[in-house]
Amino acid sequence: MEIHRPVGFDNEKYLKMQSEHIRQRIAQFGDKLYLEFGGKLFDDYHASRVLPGFKPDSKLQMLLQLKDEAEIVIVINSDDIEKNKVRGDLGITYDVDVIRLFNVFTKIGLYVSTVVLTRYEGQPTADAFQKRLEALGIKVRHHYRIQGYPSDIQHIISDEGFGRNEYIETSRRLVVVTAPGPGSGKMATCLSQLYHEHKRGLNAGYAKFETFPIWNLPLRHPVNIAYEAATSDLNDVNMIDPFHLEAYGETTVNYNRDVEIFPVLRAIFERISGKCPYQSPTDMGVNMAGNCIMDDAVCCEASCNEIIRRYFKSLCELKNGAQVQSEVYKLELLMNQAGLVLGSRPVEQAAHAVSEKTGGAPAAAIELPDGTVVTGKTGPLLGAASSALLNALKKLAGIDQEVDLVSAAAIEPIQTLKTNYLGSKNPRLHTDEILIALSSSAATNPTAALALRQLSALKGCDMHSTVILSSVDTDTVKKLGMYLTCEPAYEEEDRKYHKK
Repeated sequence: MEIHRPVGFDNEKYLKMQSEHIRQRIAQFGDKLYLEFGGKLFDDYHASRVLPGFKPDSKLQMLLQLKDEAEIVIVINSDDIEKNKVRGDLGITYDVDVIRLFNVFTKIGLYVSTVVLTRYEGQPTADAFQKRLEALGIKVRHHYRIQGYPSDIQHIISDEGFGRNEYIETSRRLVVVTAPGPGSGKMATCLSQLYHEHKRGLNAGYAKFETFPIWNLPLRHPVNIAYEAATSDLNDVNMIDPFHLEAYGETTVNYNRDVEIFPVLRAIFERISGKCPYQSPTDMGVNMAGNCIMDDAVCCEASCNEIIRRYFKSLCELKNGAQVQSEVYKLELLMNQAGLVLGSRPVEQAAHAVSEKTGGAPAAAIELPDGTVVTGKTGPLLGAASSALLNALKKLAGIDQEVDLVSAAAIEPIQTLKTNYLGSKNPRLHTDEILIALSSSAATNPTAALALRQLSALKGCDMHSTVILSSVDTDTVKKLGMYLTCEPAYEEEDRKYHKK
């Protein structure tokens, strides 16, 4: 089956416009620009989901166009090291992610000059992490907790404030400041450097690269609502930029944290250099994404689907005992604002229809790129997700649904291994197990081989399950690049959890 997915975003135009805009901003300040990078520098799958056509590594590719002018500073909050804070998307701690980021950047030819430990107070874990970095040949600097930050401007702009921070030696005109996650101290690091550069007679500037919310889209545009949904745990709220409206009479969109901090930022600029180059938080940004949307309807539909996915995710987390009640309430509000209701997607309707026909047994459905929906039900050999996966591959390969890609004779020994030797109470094959069995069959079965070759076509497909899937199934579906939603219910309500 030939795959044609709708595209709503011009990625090539974005790379060109964004890099040119950054060059203009560098020229505006003369000597040096500190560019705070909000969000993910690469692996930005949220952006690729809500802006079909946006490549997950677009921002990285844009930086590569500027690599001879740019260096990278990675920032990490020392408290996050102490608390072993974990990235929810990758399941790794922030300190490990710093090393991952360093390796990724250097491997592709980007220069990483320094790692900054912010809010440093001699935390033992931060000291241990510094030794690890230095053993790898990575330069480390300390920035300290500043009393009264961000409101006590007089103290902040002094030798006891920013002046205490260790100066970061930089050698290039563009300094990109990034971090493993929010709350790392990126903005404070940039402002501290402006203070130190000014003391050294250098004319340095600051700008912010934040993809969302998109400033030149309406406040209640689905793309911007989807951003609020994605950051429901941070309590970010999109709002009209009042400073921009007052200065220019133009309505633009920003978010609460940048609007709240702007008066302080402006005062800091004025204390350091005598004037603030910006009239509003929107002015600080260098985001051209809104100018590169080529099909608004496609992006709206993709964003609405993302909002629904976020809502289902929060419902499942609540079911699992996570303290996310406030997030659920917020996502309900965003669902209402976007005019969305659960059960409206074809993939949800199909899964529920199969479940009802089988007396409420778990069922799953997958929407293929051409809009066709295939389903799977729970059987003696396969779970519903595994069954749906095989049926999807058959459909994509043009194989009759009645054909067995993997024989019962091949499945039964795996079931015996699981139940008799590995202690599993569930004999049905998970998605990873059925894919391994399919791979084995493909060696001697051309039909199975044909089905296996369709796996890449599943990337970007929506999948819905009427029950919460195990972590094994969830991880497999994620690795295939599919977008999974689950009803907040267990197959066995007395279980209340899934074993890993």
